[in-house]
Amino acid sequence: MPRAKNNVAAKSRHKKILKMAKGYRLSRGKLYKTAKDQVDKSLRYAYRDRRAKKRHFRSLWIARINAACRLNNISYSKFIHALQEKNVELDRKSLAHLAMHEPKAFEQLVQQVTA
Repeated sequence: MPRAKNNVAAKSRHKKILKMAKGYRLSRGKLYKTAKDQVDKSLRYAYRDRRAKKRHFRSLWIARINAACRLNNISYSKFIHALQEKNVELDRKSLAHLAMHEPKAFEQLVQQVTA
């Protein structure tokens, strides 16, 4: 009895991987075996970095808030503590936006919280 290779499914599997590897350089975008290895690694990087992105943005927001706080003669930690005591529920993303784009409003917020 002849061996069944199921060529149709294999061809579609290969096409799917090579489509995902489009734009990769040299054999990584042309040859199935190396493309498959690279696509697997790329998907692992993408999964990891979707989580790392959240950490990076949070640290960026904290750095921006800290810089704005220093301009208003208060440390970041004291500012955040004062916000918690006054029950101001602004997240770091919106605080960083205020600090960058509306420094007058941020200054008023600092004065209101520290008063």
